[in-house]
Amino acid sequence: SPLLQPTETERCIESLLAVFQRYAGREGDSCTLSKREFLAFMNTELAAFTKNQKDPSVLDRMMKKLDLNSDGQLDFPEFLNLIGGIAVACHDTLVKAPGP
Repeated sequence: SPLLQPTETERCIESLLAVFQRYAGREGDSCTLSKREFLAFMNTELAAFTKNQKDPSVLDRMMKKLDLNSDGQLDFPEFLNLIGGIAVACHDTLVKAPGP
């Protein structure tokens, strides 16, 4: 049988996995984001969000809050909490946006 093309949702998941692995693989443990890898990810992949923060310590606080097991690294489930939180914020903004 012919291979099925991945759905839009499957492609999104593949992209999240690929991006996480690309940043996590830069140094140390390739299954986690170090603080430096997290900052590189935020400043590159979520630059619009990062630039809008008035407080420069916001990324430090985010890392601490996301690091549920307090090991100084973000594993993939912790990374997904970040993505989920940002997706919820984007969704809330869309829902609250005034209609045409």
